[in-house]
Amino acid sequence: MPTDSVVHIVDDDEAVRKSLAFLLGTAQLSVRSYETAVAFLANIECAERGCIVTDLRMPEIDGLELLRRVKSFRIDLPVIIITGHGDIALARTALEAGAVDFLEKPFDDEAVLAAVRSAFSQHERDATQEAKCLDVQGRLAHLSNIERQVLEGLIAGYSNKTIAHDLKVSSRTLEIYRAHVMTKMQASNLSELVGMALIPSVLNERS
Repeated sequence: MPTDSVVHIVDDDEAVRKSLAFLLGTAQLSVRSYETAVAFLANIECAERGCIVTDLRMPEIDGLELLRRVKSFRIDLPVIIITGHGDIALARTALEAGAVDFLEKPFDDEAVLAAVRSAFSQHERDATQEAKCLDVQGRLAHLSNIERQVLEGLIAGYSNKTIAHDLKVSSRTLEIYRAHVMTKMQASNLSELVGMALIPSVLNERS
């Protein structure tokens, strides 16, 4: 687990904030506490990497709305929802909206720690994936228009002959374009090239 990650606790119940802060502190985790979602959102731009643990029912801005705003700001902080027994349906709605987990009151200490560790792990995976996407998109930016068309043909599984026919170039010319694509994308083989292009954000960038 990254040692510089922070658990942002957002709950209007001081006792819950203190209890969670104590538990997470005993696990050597850094904690920031906020008594309202408004207070957290006021500082969201400088919020440290990590995750958010927020109560579902709070005044002004509840946990579900906080989740939606975090997503709309494109802030990369996984959200764990705290819920009472009667809020299970809402908790499921929160999961559908992008929450990574929910904790039902009263909390089990190990369940809390497991949820936070899982959220941190997801954060690390997402950060790694984002770095890969940016790297591949940088390589894509160096392709010419026809090289991008060759790339798309290769990804679609078309043969060199078919791609050459569609682009109205000779087989020899197609081979040259294909070699340029492999070099610029830094791919050692076709399967590696396809793997790069299948990263969701890369596909979105191309489209």
